[in-house]
Amino acid sequence: MIIGIGSDHGGFELKEEMKKFLEENGYQVKDFGTHGKESVDYPDYGRIVGEAVVAGEIDKGVVICGTGIGISISANKVKGVRAALCGDVYSARMSREHNNANIIAMGGRVLGVDLAKEILSAYLKSEFQGGRHERRVNKIAEIEG
Repeated sequence: MIIGIGSDHGGFELKEEMKKFLEENGYQVKDFGTHGKESVDYPDYGRIVGEAVVAGEIDKGVVICGTGIGISISANKVKGVRAALCGDVYSARMSREHNNANIIAMGGRVLGVDLAKEILSAYLKSEFQGGRHERRVNKIAEIEG
């Protein structure tokens, strides 16, 4: 499985930790940047990861900014993206099981590394349940047009 990861400067340090964590757990990682702490714009990284997911270039995405809010909003502007901002393990699991989220967003300035690893692990180990949830996910796609 190929996981794409991207962040702005506020999420850079957590991105680097999550990248190591993913690689240590056998995932192939494509790093879309940023590659340092210099100020950059989070919409650029939310968009590029979102476009890569929709194009099938990566299987799932991870986006990180200071709070996770701005980058998740940006990623969700890409048609076909279902980015879920998660700050706890339960939400991460539900984002996959019920919402079929293809991107997880996290806040580099609000999450500790250990909790972020637990959240990311729960997200990646969970599977979409389909059934009644499929109907609801399809309705989300209808909103996009």
